[in-house]
Amino acid sequence: MSIAITTELLDGCVLALLTKEDYYGYALTQRVQEFTAVSESTLYPVLRRLKKNGWVTTYDQPFQGRNRRYYQLTDVGRQRLAVIKGDWQDYKDTIDGVIGGVDEHE
Repeated sequence: MSIAITTELLDGCVLALLTKEDYYGYALTQRVQEFTAVSESTLYPVLRRLKKNGWVTTYDQPFQGRNRRYYQLTDVGRQRLAVIKGDWQDYKDTIDGVIGGVDEHE
């Protein structure tokens, strides 16, 4: 897809994935990359911002002698996701009305 994803939509994608399960950073990047082109160097600042805003929290778990930092959605993050979903639906409906509603014979 060649349409650029906004910061808010990227936040929404990450928060939505975290509604299903907690992810460590690399695994979360892999999941997001299934839907949109984003690099690890792009996603980690997003995760730091989400944590700073209180939308996610982190915890560490040992894995093969190292720690993995897991990201977990907070209640405030769920509320933020609901706002993003509403904004997305309004935007999508508007664009669908323009692109999908234009008669090619006009």
